[in-house]
Amino acid sequence: MPDKKWIPQPKKPRTPIPEQKPEERRRNFKEVALGYTPELAIEEAYRCLQCKTPTCIDGCPVGIDIPGFIRDIGEGRFEDAYYTLKKYNSLPAVCGRVCPQEDQCEEVCILGKKFKPVAIGRLERFAADWFMESGKTEDFKLEPPTGKKVAIIGSGPSGLTCAGELAKKGHKVVIFEALHKPGGVLVYGIPEFRLPKKIVEIEVENLRKMGVEIKTSAIIGKLFTIDELLEEEGFDAVFIGTGAGLPYFMGIKGENLNGVYSANEFLTRVNLMKAYMFPEADTPVKIGKKVAVIGGGNTAMDAIRTALRLGAEEAYIVYRRSEAELPAREEEIHHAKEEGVIFQLLTNPVEILGDENGWVRALKCVKMKLGEPDDSGRRRPIPIEGSEFEFPVDTVILAIGQGPNPLIQETQPDIEVKKWGIIKIDESGKTSKKGVFAGGDIVTGGATVILAMGQGKKAAQTIDKYLQSGEW
Repeated sequence: MPDKKWIPQPKKPRTPIPEQKPEERRRNFKEVALGYTPELAIEEAYRCLQCKTPTCIDGCPVGIDIPGFIRDIGEGRFEDAYYTLKKYNSLPAVCGRVCPQEDQCEEVCILGKKFKPVAIGRLERFAADWFMESGKTEDFKLEPPTGKKVAIIGSGPSGLTCAGELAKKGHKVVIFEALHKPGGVLVYGIPEFRLPKKIVEIEVENLRKMGVEIKTSAIIGKLFTIDELLEEEGFDAVFIGTGAGLPYFMGIKGENLNGVYSANEFLTRVNLMKAYMFPEADTPVKIGKKVAVIGGGNTAMDAIRTALRLGAEEAYIVYRRSEAELPAREEEIHHAKEEGVIFQLLTNPVEILGDENGWVRALKCVKMKLGEPDDSGRRRPIPIEGSEFEFPVDTVILAIGQGPNPLIQETQPDIEVKKWGIIKIDESGKTSKKGVFAGGDIVTGGATVILAMGQGKKAAQTIDKYLQSGEW
């Protein structure tokens, strides 16, 4: 680290990030946050204490040198900041936008004990965006070819990260993606206004420049089994990063009515098929005037804010606990409220009601109260007897979680799975089958982008050792 004396300014208020006005952004798909200017980024960087024992690094699932890249920014070395990030994190422009820093690096920031923590995520985004916009060509440092070949199943955050780390080590990497566009949840799950698709495309193109081959519309379990990849297609190892894209339903009456979507289907249609560009794109999504999303996580916020942008006049989040238990990021809840979303809390749907033509007309709900904490540590919601009521809606979107698609496990029964069909791995990313590794939501259930990336990175290290030694 440079010898120049760093004089932090911890008492300065956290630097706000410019944003679109709520009344404008609720009807467009442009990014909500506009990003720091160089002047704002430097101003925020100088709030960093440059701790001798930086706890923020411990809070980061991929172990970024956070004080290092922030100092680079503060001293105006933006390109150095980018390369400091890239040593640890292959997708900084993505993480700077969608990672829950408030529960990770920023949560353990020493400055946060007395003041607001350093805006680590916003600074990460700035460094990545600055490099992308500079027109500079990235310098990829790759080790000599090893002759080893690895198949990556799925091109979400864990698969992309694993592929990049293995390519750096000189291994030949082939990604198999079931959909027609690579990126996984980054392209089909997260809306354009939170993560522009062009950013994911740049990161995917970087992998191609590193020699990674990407095969789309390639469903493993149909095209090849894992055994066939290992025994007939010449792969020395396989990484499974297929995520959790199978939506859960409530099992209540009326879920098969017209106007009912899973959040997974809804967001995939809008994102991957560009339904928000209809009629320029060919895939319309019918959105009613009154839309209710059932659930309280980030996916629920993405779905209801997308519905607003598609023309909904009234937008509701229906959640069975109170606001304190909402699992979504505070920033997403704040933005949703600013955009006019109504939160129908302590409310649990018991039936979706339809009209004579089979279309949604209302939600039948029961009011809830909170009891003792359950296994998750959150207070258990309990129905209040006699509190049933209806409220009119014409579109219902279910965002109550998702699990893994069972196709790979069904075609490869020697891979051990746990409850809900998630794949069992050890602490290094190994599955029960020799030469096969896994990471991301397929082993955790629905989690965060950065957690999936951390697992992809750890698995890549284990795969590299396995390819070098042959030892399992």
